[in-house]
Amino acid sequence: MTCAAPEPATPMPAGLFADEAGCPRCSWCQATPLYRHYHDHEWGFPVVDDRRLFEKLCLEGFQAGLSWLTILNRREGFRAAFARFDAEAIAAFDAQDVERLVQDTAIVRHRGKIESTIRNARRALELRREFGSLAHYVWRFEPAAADRPQRITREVARTLVTSPASVALSKDLKQRGWSFVGPTTMYAFMQAMGLVNDHLEGCHVRAAALDARQALDMPRA
Repeated sequence: MTCAAPEPATPMPAGLFADEAGCPRCSWCQATPLYRHYHDHEWGFPVVDDRRLFEKLCLEGFQAGLSWLTILNRREGFRAAFARFDAEAIAAFDAQDVERLVQDTAIVRHRGKIESTIRNARRALELRREFGSLAHYVWRFEPAAADRPQRITREVARTLVTSPASVALSKDLKQRGWSFVGPTTMYAFMQAMGLVNDHLEGCHVRAAALDARQALDMPRA
């Protein structure tokens, strides 16, 4: 991904930082190279792959009360522990698998979240049978452009922790038997999977994420 660095005399907008080449990014990814790679290549880009969507739903649940960087650092451990997030495989996990996972130091060993992931896998299979794919279900909740802020500045971003769409998604999932899918968790999921684009104005990734959504063969709300 190419980056047009701002002129040296141009002040960096609030909420952004510049890398060694002067490339502006959202400040939240500054901590580590892994975080910057996630920001540049995943966060905010639209996803329609069912396995990736299910993985993110699960990992957002594990993140509750923690930072996303904590989960990202353990993502490969989670993938190994949870059958690469194959919903059919996880749906078949039993009590022995729960005990195995509670002892797995490569993941967050929270019994309630582990059990929730297994239950949610079974619910995900139900959604696939009803809607044809998890993607077709999830993208029904993409907010209309008119319901989104026109500009995403640092001040606006600070207010974006839930939305009417994330509340609706959370409510519907809970009614279908899902857990660890509160409105804030679902808004983070929507940010990550490209249902909303919350890269700040001036971030060099924002336009690329917008272009990816424009090219996606998925109806808009």
